[in-house]
Amino acid sequence: MNELIKVQTTKQGEQRVSARDLHKTLDSKKRFSDWWKQWGFKYIDGIDYFAGHSEVTTNQYGATKLMDDYFLTTETAKSISMLTDTQRGDEVRNYFIAVEKAFNSPEMMMARSLQYAESKMLNYESQIAEMKPKAIFADAVNVSHQTILVGDLAKLISQNGVQIGQNRLFGWLRDNGYLHKQGSQYNRPTQRYIDQGLFKVKESSHANPDGSVKLTFTTKVTGKGQQYFVNKFLNYLDVKEV
Repeated sequence: MNELIKVQTTKQGEQRVSARDLHKTLDSKKRFSDWWKQWGFKYIDGIDYFAGHSEVTTNQYGATKLMDDYFLTTETAKSISMLTDTQRGDEVRNYFIAVEKAFNSPEMMMARSLQYAESKMLNYESQIAEMKPKAIFADAVNVSHQTILVGDLAKLISQNGVQIGQNRLFGWLRDNGYLHKQGSQYNRPTQRYIDQGLFKVKESSHANPDGSVKLTFTTKVTGKGQQYFVNKFLNYLDVKEV
């Protein structure tokens, strides 16, 4: 079947016809805007047609410009063609009937179903390939008994694609309730997240010159915490390197 007018197929498998193409194919003598006013009011945007834009050649030198267009269902295109009540209108209408018949044939429906299934499978495989390194990393870290400093956690998050520095990460942890924000507990983990196994506190003692002993506390992130925060940043945050 010779192509009388281009019929586009959307990603959802629905057919659309450019109103500008239809106007041209019907050999209308009216300007497109006037022609559309004549017919467009009979139909519903979002059901019978979908407003948009097309690239239109504006002069003999090939210059183009985006202009208003309306993408019609084939039913709407057939209706307008029939209402023109001309020989050309009948020819275009019959063409759309033939296009729809071919489009809805069992062979074409099967081909579209197979194409859709193949695209879904390729998308699924792509997602699996992307997630696999992260999953391996997460499993390895989760079983690790090695704790790391918050600065090292910042490096680990950055290595996985979300750039953040130590100071920015400390601030985020405080603002989101993982670490204390003030007082003697400043930058130490809150009890809730210690209990959840995300943090440990390393206690150290140092002898002062006067014989007194000074206690220091260092916040460490557990293997479970490393997995938790890397995944949280990968999934939910968009931060820039400090």
